[in-house]
Amino acid sequence: MSRLLGTLRGSQPVARFQRSCGLFPASEEGGRSSEPSAEGARDRGACNGAGALRSPSATDRGFPNGVRNGRGPKGCTQKYIVKNYFYYYLFKFSAALGEEIFYITFLPFTYWNIDHSVSRRMIIMWSIVMYIGQVSKDILKWPRPLSPPVVKLEMRTVAEYGMPSTHAMAATAISFSFFIETMNQYKYPFEFGLAAAFVFSTLVCLSRLYTGMHTVLDVIGGALIAAALLMLLYPAWDTVDHLLLTSPFCPLISTIVPLVLCYNYPKLDYYSPTRGDTTTILGAGAGATVGFWLNNQFAAPAYDGDNFQLRLPLLTSKVMVVMLARFFIGILVILLIRQLMKSLVLGMLSYHYKFPVADLEARRRPEVEVPYKFITYSSVGFSATVIVPLLHQLLGLI
Repeated sequence: MSRLLGTLRGSQPVARFQRSCGLFPASEEGGRSSEPSAEGARDRGACNGAGALRSPSATDRGFPNGVRNGRGPKGCTQKYIVKNYFYYYLFKFSAALGEEIFYITFLPFTYWNIDHSVSRRMIIMWSIVMYIGQVSKDILKWPRPLSPPVVKLEMRTVAEYGMPSTHAMAATAISFSFFIETMNQYKYPFEFGLAAAFVFSTLVCLSRLYTGMHTVLDVIGGALIAAALLMLLYPAWDTVDHLLLTSPFCPLISTIVPLVLCYNYPKLDYYSPTRGDTTTILGAGAGATVGFWLNNQFAAPAYDGDNFQLRLPLLTSKVMVVMLARFFIGILVILLIRQLMKSLVLGMLSYHYKFPVADLEARRRPEVEVPYKFITYSSVGFSATVIVPLLHQLLGLI
């Protein structure tokens, strides 16, 4: 068993998966060995995880004929060749399903167009799962796959540790939470919902191998942790949901607890984006939770769940137009509020702590990063659940 776990934790299975999908380092394609010299190993080690932000500068020389450049912190660069563009675009798209662009669109869409209770439970599960996953990375401190032999397509997260894969955790939690909550409320075949949840989570998990960001064990571990949390929390969902909507202490607890968790995030010897990402997630969840409570207290307008029925015929043209109108108007409002709050909060913090707004190092300090991210994204969560529905009602979309 230990030998199997050691193999799954290694870089070679990831590299073999990439080669089988048509992704190769440029050095292999050119007929040269992919194994670097001892000096080269130190230089390219900057692309391998914890030391990324201390990497030396690298020269970027573009190659024609399908060779692409992966660019990371302080010039960390890797050349690679794509031989199968179907897998390339499939897994790049699948990887985006675990990024902010997906969360900031799909979760509000669910709230505006499908069902409030489904959205509430997905957001709570997403917040819990992501916090546990991010903290686990910085406690376990398992490195990401080595490059070489792995090709790394994403460089933003090379400064983070690998175990567990939070993409795998979020994809498993969101897809199966959605399936569990809708299978008895909407008319669609059980097999269809189960298959959709499985395919969604599987694609995201495989994308982490294809992009070279996680080992096989990272991905399996992330999916299993999320599944265990789902089974553990499912019996308490109704009770937690009731308390979130009715308890007079909900706004206070939903704000203070995430803030305390963010300020007491595990400390590392170098800067990692995990604290900022965790603060973003907990901030959005806190803002949305306060919005849920406020809507329930003041009987805010509710969306008609009958508009969305997973059956044939799926959607009428009128319902489709209303859903799209809600979505695009809501996303526009969210993006505007996010940009406004970013500028406002960062300006206030830079004035208070006496640093230029463009000073990246100052913005990474906990006393700046935590309130900056938390206030900005709690405003986004609150806007999605309170301000946007009021605007929808004003425009006659409810």
